[in-house]
Amino acid sequence: MSNQTKFIAKIGILAALATGLMFLEFVLPFTPAFLKLDFSELIVLLGGFALGPAAGILIELIKNLVHVTMSITGGVGELANFIVGCAFVVPAAVIYNRKKSIKNAVIGLIAGSLTMVVVAALVNYFVLIPLYVKIFAEQFSITHDQSLQGIIAEGTRNNSAIVDLKTLILFGIIPFNLFKVTLLSLLTFATYKKVSPILHK
Repeated sequence: MSNQTKFIAKIGILAALATGLMFLEFVLPFTPAFLKLDFSELIVLLGGFALGPAAGILIELIKNLVHVTMSITGGVGELANFIVGCAFVVPAAVIYNRKKSIKNAVIGLIAGSLTMVVVAALVNYFVLIPLYVKIFAEQFSITHDQSLQGIIAEGTRNNSAIVDLKTLILFGIIPFNLFKVTLLSLLTFATYKKVSPILHK
């Protein structure tokens, strides 16, 4: 089997695993109910570390393209997942693949984590939540302000500090993603060396 064929096969297997994990999601008690945690990014990170950042992007893309066929978000959730996932995986994989060492793995995961948290906050504030507001306003024939208030109310249910868009970002989006990247980084650090021999066959 050629190296290219092996690479494609590994991407396919990892994308399938990531897609499966993407459907196993749950809500954190302190964040808005529409923010759901899944462990698919763990597979993407493992693939990015073993096969390079381009592989990470491909796995991220495939899992979201599959997921969008069964989505109720009109593709907005998958777009968010792809952008934020790449913001996490690409910096981490680039740094680790320059020189594969424990030190670079830690630096890469920290850099990816910080990039993801910042990108998630900015993209949600300027792009994704406005898109959701527009979609819901049109779907339910309500004003944009009513649509926004409905989204904010979802955050207020689990966190009374969320009262507007800015506090939704500060006390909803940012804490959620900080928890997510910390957990995924620890899982990646704990599991990579164990699965690395398999991924490099």
